[in-house]
Amino acid sequence: QVQLVESGGGLVEPGGSLRLSCAASGSIFSIYGLRWYRQAPGKQRELVARITSSGYTDYGDAVKGRFTISRDNAKNTVYLQMNSLKPEDTAVYYCNRGPLLWGQGTQVTVSS
Repeated sequence: QVQLVESGGGLVEPGGSLRLSCAASGSIFSIYGLRWYRQAPGKQRELVARITSSGYTDYGDAVKGRFTISRDNAKNTVYLQMNSLKPEDTAVYYCNRGPLLWGQGTQVTVSS
């Protein structure tokens, strides 16, 4: 059974950095594109970043220039490096593959 497990969330001050990880099990990891989404309280889930199987990356407008998505196929893991964090980045961050496979989410809180 395929699972996605996120980690790395936490509380950080504005301007700080965090790195999220998403470990996948039970599938051939390298052939799939992966995405990071986030959902803040009272808001719709939004796409943060995506990476294709060939390594092409794309970002939501709100995080361009601050966040970087990457993958390590040898470790079956996708990462989201988040720099220059703002209070509006506060949300639960989810790892996703395709329409049906989601992780449980990891909370990111940016606050002083």
